[in-house]
Amino acid sequence: MRIVFKINLFRFFVFLKSSNKDKMIILIIILLTILKDSMTYQPEFSEPILNISHPVGRDITFTCNVRHLGGYRVGWLKADTKAIQAIHEHVITHNPRVSVTHSDQNTWNLHIKSITEEDRGGYMCQLNTDPMKSQIGFLDVVIPPDFIAEETSSDVIVPEGSPVKLTCRARGYPEPVVTFRREDGKDIVLKDSSGTKNLVPFHKGEILKLNRVSRNEMGNYLCIASNQVPPSVSKRIALSIHFHPVIQVPNQLVGAPLGTDVQIECHVEASPKSINYWIKDADEMIVASNKYGVTEIVKSQYETKMTIIVRNFQKEDVGSYRCIAKNSLGEVDSSIRLYEIPRPHHKSKHGGGTETNDILKHKTGKHKPIYSGNNNHHHSSNNDDEDLNGSAEDFDDDSDSEKMSIKPTNRPYNGNHHSSDKNRNHYYGSDTIIESPGDFDSGRGNIHVTYKPHNNRGSSQGNIFGNAKENTMDNKGISISTGSTSKHITAVVILLVLLYKVL
Repeated sequence: MRIVFKINLFRFFVFLKSSNKDKMIILIIILLTILKDSMTYQPEFSEPILNISHPVGRDITFTCNVRHLGGYRVGWLKADTKAIQAIHEHVITHNPRVSVTHSDQNTWNLHIKSITEEDRGGYMCQLNTDPMKSQIGFLDVVIPPDFIAEETSSDVIVPEGSPVKLTCRARGYPEPVVTFRREDGKDIVLKDSSGTKNLVPFHKGEILKLNRVSRNEMGNYLCIASNQVPPSVSKRIALSIHFHPVIQVPNQLVGAPLGTDVQIECHVEASPKSINYWIKDADEMIVASNKYGVTEIVKSQYETKMTIIVRNFQKEDVGSYRCIAKNSLGEVDSSIRLYEIPRPHHKSKHGGGTETNDILKHKTGKHKPIYSGNNNHHHSSNNDDEDLNGSAEDFDDDSDSEKMSIKPTNRPYNGNHHSSDKNRNHYYGSDTIIESPGDFDSGRGNIHVTYKPHNNRGSSQGNIFGNAKENTMDNKGISISTGSTSKHITAVVILLVLLYKVL
């Protein structure tokens, strides 16, 4: 500006020494030059100041871009308090976190280190022109959410049926939103004054009220605070609901054959956790051993499954087994009666009697069948039906042996008989009717030999169909079935005698 002033001053002296015409021309030139110089060197902002949003503790920088600064100066001040931060290259404020830098005459920077909440607000870049020129950039200092410990609930223990109030107070900027969820993913049970339930996956708000809590509402509750400033925070609140023990027994009467493994069980619900044990009959406590397999399976925070396996069940194992659960609120027990059941009997293919031990086939690599009290009185576990009961060929086979009964009948005999059943052949003697479904000679099907009493024993009634002859027997009726070996043999002998007489 001083150089321009000297040039204009020189032009002015030239103007004074010139003629009137020349003076007029020189005056016009001087005025145009002054006007041009004043317009060319007037400073202005080339870009606006960008707003900044950063979490507390970060470093930030405001940038002020100026054109044609010339001999003017740049100043920084806080807009709300009017506190001067810096003028040109000199820091005015006593805040050690504030500094200024510039790049040539166009870019001027204001630096603030480790910003705090007090730094939030507008910052003005000012030029000392007349009138003054300025622009403002805003600093938004955001704060991640955090819980206020003294106003947030800790773990809660209440009796069943009581009301519960869980509180989570959070702070941050912007103001955080608090949401409650169950850690296990189950719905939160909200109840109104009338007891109507409303199941919700989450609850928004700093206070969660639960009315008349039940044991299935026990567990961990998470309150989560977020305000779009990472990271979000969460707090776990454990809700414990205390109640006296309760025992459920699937079957109180369990039966099993001797020599098998028997399993009985009790389901316990208790909070606080109960001490669980078994007692045999009066006072014999059962512990895990080669004879007894004692286990406990924890199913939830308050549910436990008690199981005992009696191995190689014998007569001395018959009796009452008591499962007992005890905690600080009370004690409860339940009894299971274990009794012997006979093994099933059946006929083998070879006509001999067979015990159940022959039927309970234990394949290589499979365990002994376990009788359990879970299904009626007993059922096998870890084995299929074939392992426990044998295969079909172990039982009666109608194609290889007959089921026979000989029984008295009062059917009238008229000397001529024509059966309406085409599938049955009837052989009549004077006192005996032999009925065979299908082919008698094939030995298949059920054969019924029926004795018919008459007063004139020994009389002849002739031969019907040419297949049967006279036959006299005692008036006493006979009924024999093949459920056992001795009866089977007796029936065969009687049949052979009848055939001998017929032939």
